Amino acid sequence: MARIAGIDVPREKRVVISLTYIYGVGSSTAKEILKEAGVSEDTRVRDLTEDELGRIRTAVGEYTTEGDLRREVSLNIKRLIEIGSYRGLRHRRGLPVRGQKTKNNARTRKGPSRAVANKKK
Repeated sequence: MARIAGIDVPREKRVVISLTYIYGVGSSTAKEILKEAGVSEDTRVRDLTEDELGRIRTAVGEYTTEGDLRREVSLNIKRLIEIGSYRGLRHRRGLPVRGQKTKNNARTRKGPSRAVANKKK
């Protein structure tokens, strides 16, 4: 496996797909990185030369990825909670933050449903 930004990317997949295993790199960012590095999207990671890998590493280094990005996101959420904004309250209560309805769904954020006591037929 090749190590890029501290992550072992899969060797058998195409480079554009393997780059998305890095936190903070999606498909469009991966395409931009490969364009900057001058590497074809269709090549497999195992076929990359050390020179190409080095160019990809430097291109990825220009973006905020992995630990730095995770820290930044968690600090942003912590800031929202501290200032007491509506979004911060939703984060604190573990409810959907982006305006979704919660009467019927939102089970992922709310957790498993609680049993209703003494429900008669």
